[in-house]
Amino acid sequence: MLLSMPPLWLRILGGLWTSPNTLIGLIAGGLGCVAGARAHWSSSECAWVFRRWPWGPGGAITFGMVILHTGDDLDGLCMTYEHRAGRCQHPRVRLGDHERAHVFQYLVLGPLFLPVYLLCGGVSVRNPFERAADRYAMQGRGWWPGGY
Repeated sequence: MLLSMPPLWLRILGGLWTSPNTLIGLIAGGLGCVAGARAHWSSSECAWVFRRWPWGPGGAITFGMVILHTGDDLDGLCMTYEHRAGRCQHPRVRLGDHERAHVFQYLVLGPLFLPVYLLCGGVSVRNPFERAADRYAMQGRGWWPGGY
């Protein structure tokens, strides 16, 4: 499936705008490297990816243009938030596609992303940013909350 990407100008300007968040991710990723994580730039995810990040319950978290994940790659399949909450039946989605949507959301909101994300419910099915990331991972479009 071909997944939609934001325009190049947004990826460039957004990368600068979200650089404080990216710095948080790079610091966390660097600490993870001391404990065995491995980093690489992924053009398909538009992010620095730290695989085998050694802390947390499993899965992935995104900070700006950095994805920290506990697995070997982002090709693993996961349940959507609505499916996990029992609201509906969705097919499993590729973890990397879900996290890439968060990278794009960070490009728009920059340093405002984390406070807005937390005000919208944090890591939960109530959060429109999580539902949009799931929609993007399922349909290849609609990474912005309410966008199709």
